[in-house]
Amino acid sequence: MASAATPDRFYAAAAYAGFGESAKPAPSFSVDTASLLYGLYQQATVGPCNVPKPRAWNPVEQIKWSSWNGIGKLSSTEAMRLFVKILEEEDPAWYSKVSEPGVETEPTDQKNHFRASNGSALENMNVETQDNEMILEGLVSACIYDWWVAPPLSGWRPTARYEHAAEVVQGKMYVIGGNHNGHYLNDVQVLDLKTMIWSKIEPKIDPDFVSNEASLQALLPPCAGHSLIRWGTKLLAVAGHTKDLSDTVTVRAFDTETHMWSILKSYGKAPLARGGQSVTLVGSLLVMFGGEDSRRHLLNDLNILDLETMTWDAIEAVGTPPAPRSDHTAAVYVDRYLLIFGGGSHSTCFNDLHVLDLQTMEWSHPQQPEDLVTPRAGHAGVTVGDRWYIAGGGDNKRGVSETLVLNMSKLVWSVVTTVQGRVPIASEGLSLVSTSINGEDILIAFGGYNGRYNNEVHILKPHYQGPPRPKILESPAAAAAAASVAAAYAVPPLPPPPMPTSNGTIAANSVDAVQDSKVREILMDNPKLEPLHQRNQEARERIITTLKCEKESLETKLLTIREENSSLRQGLTEAQTTHKELIKELQSVRDQLATEQSRCFKLEVDVVELQKKLLSLEALQKELELLRRQKAASDEAATRAAQKQSSGGVWSWIAGSPAVQNPI
Repeated sequence: MASAATPDRFYAAAAYAGFGESAKPAPSFSVDTASLLYGLYQQATVGPCNVPKPRAWNPVEQIKWSSWNGIGKLSSTEAMRLFVKILEEEDPAWYSKVSEPGVETEPTDQKNHFRASNGSALENMNVETQDNEMILEGLVSACIYDWWVAPPLSGWRPTARYEHAAEVVQGKMYVIGGNHNGHYLNDVQVLDLKTMIWSKIEPKIDPDFVSNEASLQALLPPCAGHSLIRWGTKLLAVAGHTKDLSDTVTVRAFDTETHMWSILKSYGKAPLARGGQSVTLVGSLLVMFGGEDSRRHLLNDLNILDLETMTWDAIEAVGTPPAPRSDHTAAVYVDRYLLIFGGGSHSTCFNDLHVLDLQTMEWSHPQQPEDLVTPRAGHAGVTVGDRWYIAGGGDNKRGVSETLVLNMSKLVWSVVTTVQGRVPIASEGLSLVSTSINGEDILIAFGGYNGRYNNEVHILKPHYQGPPRPKILESPAAAAAAASVAAAYAVPPLPPPPMPTSNGTIAANSVDAVQDSKVREILMDNPKLEPLHQRNQEARERIITTLKCEKESLETKLLTIREENSSLRQGLTEAQTTHKELIKELQSVRDQLATEQSRCFKLEVDVVELQKKLLSLEALQKELELLRRQKAASDEAATRAAQKQSSGGVWSWIAGSPAVQNPI
């Protein structure tokens, strides 16, 4: 689930801001911002502050400690999110300044060997061919059913990634965009499924765009969590997380023949921009459900884009929709039923299945075995006939190792295979496509993240499951015998309801009279059947009485259940309203807390400055007192000298100086 709080994006932001081992020279921030970023980084990487407060003579360390300690017990995930948010507010273009990831892989040269999904080499399954175009055909013919295998590849592999999108067009698998170590990608990689050779396409600009700015906008921006839909020879890239914030969903088209990108102009009210949504093609309609917007709000809205008129419509379906989620999968069955499976919120993963009838626009929630279908998000799915294959995903703890298949006609789950260890199939954010080789369907998985980024390809040949066998028709004699036996032990049917007469009234007991007369005729011909008839009549009455009692009981229970459902719905509505209010209050408190923290940081900086000024003032006072003492001493010395000069003494008398006469 790519968002501003992912570890990859956080560590990239930390490195840019000057934190961590791979940190670069930090950009210039104010004292408040730098101290706040330091505290959030420590909270995200170390945890709550447990170190003692530094000494008072080191104001810088005190500011850093106060910033970290003031955060309290904030979770590491929330600290990551706030770190990235503050950095983006200070420097919105920081992400574009981070160096793009390079290709970390080497060209592969695997001609005659491949490995299974558990990492062990498969024996006696070498592909021996002199024609490169026969590599996949030979591999498919040698593959074991329901077993993930890594095929031989050649060419430069794409950059390892997850949350990308893939689709097959004319025997080639196109991989577009994705996330690598927090960096969004927009490259177009192609795997030729005949030669199993990787290549990279350099997209061209649509010549219909005149200005350079419009031409650049037509190119797909670096993105992740987008959807890729095949529409003829074009690939439609829908939505996705990008660095450039947008208000609404944009649909871009990549022409696989001309290698040109273009923007499809749409009408109507386009849905809110998002990533991690599901987009399914139903005829000429794109059905988009859920996702996560740029503010990390989870969605469960339903929007439809008509590709013929390019008009968006927001759909209000009846029934209970799936909970808001992202990184789920969707499929369509017989162009009528939309199936939604799994996905996740900010704190949990789902394993529920929801079905939307696209004709009545009504949601339903079929029950399924929880022990078989484990919660997962970031998985991938693809349909083959009436079967829906699900691979990969994670549950916030580890990658999911089971590959599932859903029989969409019966809504029955089963496990196709289970991989062992940390392999790319048990990854989050992988892609899964299907193609046909020599009449056999194969699944192709690429990429994903399970502790490391993957760029490996795995294929699986699913075991073919034909249509259900028709029931064997019984012979007429056997059918007649079975019918007679069933009739002998069956309870006689209830009489039909009375029919109205020509004048509109009901003839009382008319049908009963006819049937009673027939019964009497049968009893007269067969007197031994009368006791059996009486017993059947009594049994019928008892059954009718029992059914009436059960009906009344069921009606009472149904009324009780309806009342409970109404009460629960009312309680759920009140709880949702209270939840929304609490979220608003929590957000308000968080904003106030952030404001107060900023004020505290500023006050602490002011206190440090005042302490410095106070120390300077004390030094000035000491210098002033010293100057006062020096001045008093000099004044006293001058006074004594003057007194000596005025008195004269013996030496003045010897010199004959006239005596100073006192004035009259």
